Amino acid sequence: MSLALGCVADDYTGASDLANTLTKAGLRTVQTIGIPADDLSLPEVDAVVVALKSRSIPAEQAVARSREAEAWLRGRGAGHILFKVCSTFDSTDAGNIGPVLDALREDAGEAIALVTPAFPETGRSVYQGHLFVGATPLNESPLKDHPLNPMRDSNLVRVLARQSRKPVGLIDVATVAQGADAVARRLDALAAEGNGGAIADAIFDSDLEVLGRAALARKVSVGASGLGLGLARALVAQGRGATDAAGSAVAGAVGGHAACLAGSCSQATLGQIEAAEAIMPVLRLDTEKLLDGDAEVEAALAWATERLASGPVLIASSASPDAVRALQGRHGTERAGHAIESALARIASALVARGVRRLVVAGGETSGAVVDHLGLRAFLVGPEIAAGVPVLRTAGAAEPMLLALKSGNFGGRDFFARALDLMP
Repeated sequence: MSLALGCVADDYTGASDLANTLTKAGLRTVQTIGIPADDLSLPEVDAVVVALKSRSIPAEQAVARSREAEAWLRGRGAGHILFKVCSTFDSTDAGNIGPVLDALREDAGEAIALVTPAFPETGRSVYQGHLFVGATPLNESPLKDHPLNPMRDSNLVRVLARQSRKPVGLIDVATVAQGADAVARRLDALAAEGNGGAIADAIFDSDLEVLGRAALARKVSVGASGLGLGLARALVAQGRGATDAAGSAVAGAVGGHAACLAGSCSQATLGQIEAAEAIMPVLRLDTEKLLDGDAEVEAALAWATERLASGPVLIASSASPDAVRALQGRHGTERAGHAIESALARIASALVARGVRRLVVAGGETSGAVVDHLGLRAFLVGPEIAAGVPVLRTAGAAEPMLLALKSGNFGGRDFFARALDLMP
């Protein structure tokens, strides 16, 4: 295997989003769960996305895991590494974006790396170094209140400089408008001034294409799936990729039962659960009881077992934001979150043991817990269900499964129905 592009993603659903973007752009892509073992058999592909859970762990751990993933990818021929981060730049002043950027840049022998979380298709743009959600600066948008990494500053030059060992510069929209050569010259100038990172403006998809061409000339870059799109288009222009990368990835039905799990409490997911009640049985877990032992999990499995033969089911721990805050107040944020994720992961494993081969999971942390508990190691990336959410087919597994793993805010009200329609 000789990879055109290697990617290190700091969470599982973000990795799926990126892998989906690369596949749509024409790169044959595999997403791995963690750093692959040497015995994992992978098909011939153009890109591999290594999914880590490193966004909110201590910075030194994030650096160590990211370096190990980079080394694995370089060993498979990857000439360029994209460190994939959230399009809202989720991080704190301690990291983890800055420390990982510093480490990967130094390991690659680069003086500077291009950085942008922009993805105009999903409403994320960067102008004069400020990150916008639609027309609203990040620090004024609802996304500023992330429970783990609240983002109260939209100026990414300042945000990244507080995390990094070197100063951070800006590649403004006027430079981007002049093309990839102008961006490359600006990178060289910023590096000569001692900067280790450069936040790049991007307002339109065409800006991402410019940034992708410029970034590809270096060994490492940092960004959301938008920069991945730019890199992929640059590689396809060089002759890499396939005409039907998505269709060839998910070939043939897997059959078996189907089930949906929801652990996200976002407004989008709550609406999706409500819509799903019209087409399938829905069980809403008592989250308080999940902290008291296994009784609620056993009851949920008994409920599902009675219904799986008749069609898909949905089991949800999702609750309103007020209810979640009250639960966290009584039991602590970490204990409450871990209990819910663990319960849904155990439910998923038991459902698979009962013949579920098509599984839809809503919620980033929930998706990570489920995939870890099932021991899944890699996925081929298939058709898109909703923006940023592809169908995934297990690779290197004894028995194939189809999955959809989505962050809480992704997808329309009919997400669960659309997912199941694309998972035969």
